[in-house]
Amino acid sequence: MSLNQTPTGDRIHIGIFGKRNAGKSSLINAITDQNIAIVSHIKGTTTDPVQKAMELPPLGPVVIIDTPGLDDTKELGELRIQKAIQVLNKTDIALLVVDIALGISKEDLQILKVIQKKKIPHVIVFNKVDLLERLDEGCGKEKQQVERAKGKEYAHYTTSDGKPELTNTKTCVVSAETGENIKELKELIGSLFPEKAAKVPLVRDLVAPGDNVILVVPIDEAAPKGRLILPQQQVIRDLLEGEASAMVVKETQLEGALKSLKKAPALVITDSQIFKEVNGKVPSELLLTSFSILFARAKGVLEDAVEGAYALKGLKEGDKVLISEGCTHHRQCNDIGTVKLPKWIQEYTDQALDFEFTSGTEFPHELSKYNCIVHCGGCMISEREMKWRCSLAKEQNVPFTNYGITIAMIHGILERSTQPFADEAFG
Repeated sequence: MSLNQTPTGDRIHIGIFGKRNAGKSSLINAITDQNIAIVSHIKGTTTDPVQKAMELPPLGPVVIIDTPGLDDTKELGELRIQKAIQVLNKTDIALLVVDIALGISKEDLQILKVIQKKKIPHVIVFNKVDLLERLDEGCGKEKQQVERAKGKEYAHYTTSDGKPELTNTKTCVVSAETGENIKELKELIGSLFPEKAAKVPLVRDLVAPGDNVILVVPIDEAAPKGRLILPQQQVIRDLLEGEASAMVVKETQLEGALKSLKKAPALVITDSQIFKEVNGKVPSELLLTSFSILFARAKGVLEDAVEGAYALKGLKEGDKVLISEGCTHHRQCNDIGTVKLPKWIQEYTDQALDFEFTSGTEFPHELSKYNCIVHCGGCMISEREMKWRCSLAKEQNVPFTNYGITIAMIHGILERSTQPFADEAFG
């Protein structure tokens, strides 16, 4: 898989924040050396977060997110500002863009507090240095202007619970217009994000080079025409990275595939929708799991999701269950999220439950009305965003689980389906 084919959920997310006309869009174009973002002197040109996937050395595949101005006063301004702040939930690196002539404003400080609270690596980018009045040679123009910009409003502004920390915050003075110091800014951005050496692989750490792995992929009315869905593609790629062999079969071919192998497969991975059928065909001595459960592990929410699944047993009549997907897609007549899961959960609990659904970037901040949240595997969202969604549920004491773990629980095979990584699943 080349860098420009890397899924969005596996890319480093760089969020660009700041007031209107601070030069956010111009900065994106300068960093990428492309006319990605629309640039205008009219305030509020960017009205919604805009994502662009690209490669940015030395980080590699990234997503750059341009956000609306933090001081948007238009009719929908407050909603747009909320959208900008929501972007922080998926941001791995934040750039706060400040017009160097105007200095840091209260709006800048407010979002800087949130950035620091979330412990997001960040840089304050003082833009438009080319427009400053030329000072005498050798007087330290840039340093003077940065110090002046930092102190201009900051010295007179205090939030209810204190000021954000500026002393140790990394800064960079640039001109998006002329390209001054853009190279230095990119190097600084690259230094903020450590190598993801500790990132949990999808599956390759569970197998050895030369192992056989069987992937069970149903081809039904919900399957995309002419291609595999993203989780299946990513697992195949990860197995190849681990020097293992992947045999892809439909559920009707599974028994024949098991008999045909001279060496027993190290692992069988199935689509969660057919867990029950596959469980009946795979001998008990073989390891079995699902694509969705592998993603819960890779996204860092496996233990919480396993714990959350046990809440299904305690659901009562009228309880609210949120079923959430990280992407948007055309729903088929027998959709897993809106049709199959509600049906299976109701049969399992023998209760009349109230289901609500969200998809894509929409995930409610207020979750206390729900008795359980069942999330998809999250192949299209970043690890940071998945962990944020899970932690938000935990903060509000709402059990959080996912599709594959829920289905395994319903069919009584949760322990078996997490056996390949039992220590991680059960703490």
